[in-house]
Amino acid sequence: MRIEEKEFIVNELQYRIRSAATADAKALSEVRLQVDGETENLDREPGEAYIDEAGFKRIIEDDAASSRNLFLVAEADGRIVGFSRCEGNSLKRTAHQVEFGVGVLEAYWGYGIGKNLLKRSIEWADGNHIRKMTLKVLETNKKAILLYEKYGFEVEGILKDDKLLSDGKFYNTVLMGRIG
Repeated sequence: MRIEEKEFIVNELQYRIRSAATADAKALSEVRLQVDGETENLDREPGEAYIDEAGFKRIIEDDAASSRNLFLVAEADGRIVGFSRCEGNSLKRTAHQVEFGVGVLEAYWGYGIGKNLLKRSIEWADGNHIRKMTLKVLETNKKAILLYEKYGFEVEGILKDDKLLSDGKFYNTVLMGRIG
């Protein structure tokens, strides 16, 4: 599904959030790879589960055609600097929910990009009869957990020793959900 584009100015950075287009596929492949290398808050090491340009084109086309999926990009300084995705399905027992995921380039942290991608996704979900949004977040990502709680997400569970990070230690993943 697609949404209307919206502009933001935060700390003198102007950016816009819009639906992903197939022309974004190459840039999204590069941004996702870079984001994976900038933080351990996500599931992947750089290069793992790599999605190339053709793969992103398919995802974007499928999401645009689906009433249960939403793929957004944040664009600043003439380039894509972040993205988010809500992924649902058509199974009758779970068609009322979507899973949210987000990534923002480290150089653009602190400008509300992740927050605004989340807010736009919640607006879309609430306006399209999606009853529940879920997400997974690393227990050490306290800032993200606080943001999600601010927007109505609650902790629903913990996956113990779920992620092995570069320090050789295992960390828990927090499962959160929001019922709209």
